[in-house]
Amino acid sequence: MVKIKTAVLFCFVISVTNPVKSQPKGDYPIKPVPFTAVKVSDQFWAPRIKRNHDVTIPIALEQCYNTGRVNNFLFAAKIKSGKFCTEYPFDDTDIYKILEGASFSLQTFPDKQLEARLDTLIEYVGKAQEPDGYLYTNRTIDPLHTHPWSGLKRWEKESDLSHELYNSGHLIEAAVAHFQATGKKTLLNIAIKNADLLCREFGPGKLDHAPGHQIIEMALVKLYRTTNQKKYLDLAKFFLDVRGKGKEYSQDHKKVTEQTEAVGHAVRATYMYAGMADVAAITGDKAYLNAIDKIWEDIIDDKFYLTGGIGAAGGHEGFGAPYELPNMSAYNETCASIGNIYWNYRLFLLHGDARFYDVLERTLYNGMVSGVSLSGDRFFYPNPLESLGQHSRSAWFGCACCPSNVCRFIPSVPGYVYAQQNDRIFANLFMSSTAEIMLSGTAVQIAQTTNYPWNGTVDFTLNPAKHKNFEMAIRIPGWAQNQPLPSDLYSFTKKDDTPFTLMVNGKPAAYRLENGYAILKREWKKGDVIHLTLPMPVRQVAANTKVVADQNKIALQRGPIVYCAEWPEHSEGRVLNLVVNPETAFTASYRPDFLDGVTVIKAEVEQSKRTMDNQINVSKATFEAIPYYAWANRGPGEMAVWFGTKPSASRPLPAPTIASRSKLSASHVTKTLIALNDQAEPKNSNDHDNIYYHWWPMKDTLQWVQYTFDKPETISSTNVYWFDDGPWGGCRVPASWRLLYQNDAGEWKPVQPKGAFGIAKDQYNELYFEPVTAKALKMEVMLPKEYAGGIIEWSVK
Repeated sequence: MVKIKTAVLFCFVISVTNPVKSQPKGDYPIKPVPFTAVKVSDQFWAPRIKRNHDVTIPIALEQCYNTGRVNNFLFAAKIKSGKFCTEYPFDDTDIYKILEGASFSLQTFPDKQLEARLDTLIEYVGKAQEPDGYLYTNRTIDPLHTHPWSGLKRWEKESDLSHELYNSGHLIEAAVAHFQATGKKTLLNIAIKNADLLCREFGPGKLDHAPGHQIIEMALVKLYRTTNQKKYLDLAKFFLDVRGKGKEYSQDHKKVTEQTEAVGHAVRATYMYAGMADVAAITGDKAYLNAIDKIWEDIIDDKFYLTGGIGAAGGHEGFGAPYELPNMSAYNETCASIGNIYWNYRLFLLHGDARFYDVLERTLYNGMVSGVSLSGDRFFYPNPLESLGQHSRSAWFGCACCPSNVCRFIPSVPGYVYAQQNDRIFANLFMSSTAEIMLSGTAVQIAQTTNYPWNGTVDFTLNPAKHKNFEMAIRIPGWAQNQPLPSDLYSFTKKDDTPFTLMVNGKPAAYRLENGYAILKREWKKGDVIHLTLPMPVRQVAANTKVVADQNKIALQRGPIVYCAEWPEHSEGRVLNLVVNPETAFTASYRPDFLDGVTVIKAEVEQSKRTMDNQINVSKATFEAIPYYAWANRGPGEMAVWFGTKPSASRPLPAPTIASRSKLSASHVTKTLIALNDQAEPKNSNDHDNIYYHWWPMKDTLQWVQYTFDKPETISSTNVYWFDDGPWGGCRVPASWRLLYQNDAGEWKPVQPKGAFGIAKDQYNELYFEPVTAKALKMEVMLPKEYAGGIIEWSVK
């Protein structure tokens, strides 16, 4: 039987156990202060942590029952009869992530009813496990009829899409969390049995498949820390070292120590980089450290969104080219933000540099928290920076990785506030809370009082058990020192010389700056108060000139919060046409009764509108910005983070053309139907910076779109710009198309063309026809045999 000793957990496990001969002596030089040691009482995070327990976890559990995820375990366990009934072979992991999140939450909110529900699920999981430890319901239910991604043999498609090791990774993480929360070994024993199977099957001289979706590496390190069994650490390192025989998509294109650029799927990447940090911390592998440091610089230099999101491209849910940071099509998966926080936290534990926390905080307060609604029951998978109204939050997803990831991340947030190293306490995040930290055998209680992120005043009241000399290292955010990000990717348009201030017991404090921290060293006694003031003016942000999508635009930031303008506060619900002069004066005010309490930013700006002769007119407009994370809580509509500084850089309201005044309808109705008449000029047929309409997944069928005019119109020409995302995407120009008009009698008649029905890419296809008076115009499109199709723009004259 494996010897186990309970340890403290925050977002990953560092356990203090009796050493064994095989245990490496190394670990992170900076130690975490676990979330269980920090009690948050602020108005920002405390309600979210409680709502996650009361709302998010229960509805996620309910969704797992309603969508068949629980049934898959019942079928595999032969408790019920049935076929695998969900969409993906990794759907098991939603159960595991919710088990993990609920286990975290139980440590803050003891809940016997929830604990009992977990016990029931764990019983199902155990009964679904095969005798040798294998646990993968898709194969166990019907080994001869598995999902196409799974293969007919165990592991044969692991390096591709089977996700067998991904399932194991989340199982292990859930098991460790549950053991730490309850002391029960029910799920831990299941995970150990599964991990032991992996140790028997994989390794030098055995199977050498690289995990197709990383997380097993982090998980095995957690299991190693919990059990002191070095074989789990060895296997984690093996799964990293075996990479280099596959594709960029899963970071398998090079040995991990030879990788210097972030490529491929963003969630896979950040989970791998975090796993590399874990292994490097324990083994001292400097090649790992050099690689992840270079990759971090690559992301921060040219692949990082102002909101803290990563992964610009939706096609592979991953990184684009350097400076490829589109706004409307930005992917920025919620899971990628969580993975980025995991990774940056570990880099801080390795290096003790505040720049990693500057990145972490930006992601935490913007790109991550935007992934869950204010009500806690609706979610974003992608987190774009611009919308015409085609984006809305969902109650659940077919691929539900993001909601279940939110469940497990939110309870761990208090664990990111403090850390310690020898006789130094790091204060990294600011939130009203109480904490108790053991420092060289002395208990130090810290009470933090603040209305952060809306106010930059923070008080730390220290109560050491006895007078003690130690250092308080207080992070001074980059944004408070004229640096929004530790690179030149973004910059404030104007320097602000208002300094931060530090006082101890009402007097100016002596400190030194070191790696982004103000270090206060003295003998501390009960009742000592550190008073920190961080200036929070409204700052205008500009992007590096290489970021094409953000040229001649500015964004707004106040403190750690990035702002956006959203439809409810603006004329006609339009915000993409706003023009913000760089000299605009902004005012900020806190509204406690609005969007759960936020600071809003107001100003007088301009709005643009296109004329019939293709000119742009501007007029005065009022402007109100809300925190980016709070958008889409009041229904779908326009939203923007970046605003043009001149009319041509905005998205003017469409001119009142026949098309723009028409009612839209189609054979396949989607939220992007509005693209047809928005008058946004495409760069090419594969332009993802603008919205486009498509018929995916229909292929080789007759489809249609229609304009119904507000009054009968005499028309004689049309212009269409086809969407075609070849060679890798699923849409192509049509096989053929034709036009029909509706006459006064309501009959549909074909137009008499004066030329060919064009299907050229990367240009408008103009068609003249004999003039007709019509009530409506319909375009019928025959899709290619193997592809769907789409339209970027369609005009009528």
